[in-house]
Amino acid sequence: MKSRHAFFALIAVIPTLALAQADTPRVDQRQLNQERRIDQGVASGSLTAREANRLELGQQRVDNIETRAKADGVVTRQERVRLHQAQDVQSRRIAVQKQDRQHDYNRNGRIDRPARR
Repeated sequence: MKSRHAFFALIAVIPTLALAQADTPRVDQRQLNQERRIDQGVASGSLTAREANRLELGQQRVDNIETRAKADGVVTRQERVRLHQAQDVQSRRIAVQKQDRQHDYNRNGRIDRPARR
């Protein structure tokens, strides 16, 4: 009788453990933050439409990596490292593109050139 209760308790706990390990709240929050940075860059004009599209594709690649990591129900340490590395790369790309000299302040789809003096 005791073994039956232990068996059912174990069956009830295993899916919970698998879901807890497949959860990636830090990755999800960081993805949101990076998407906000891209949106803010478009709104301010520091990112052109083309740059924003490229950065969105990079974000999609990170989402795909996360989906593949979660596919088996467990995100291993190695998969987490890969996810964080991909996010680091994407974060650097966002920063570089936002700080380059290409701007679209009037949001007309064309790059605004600095005025010549």
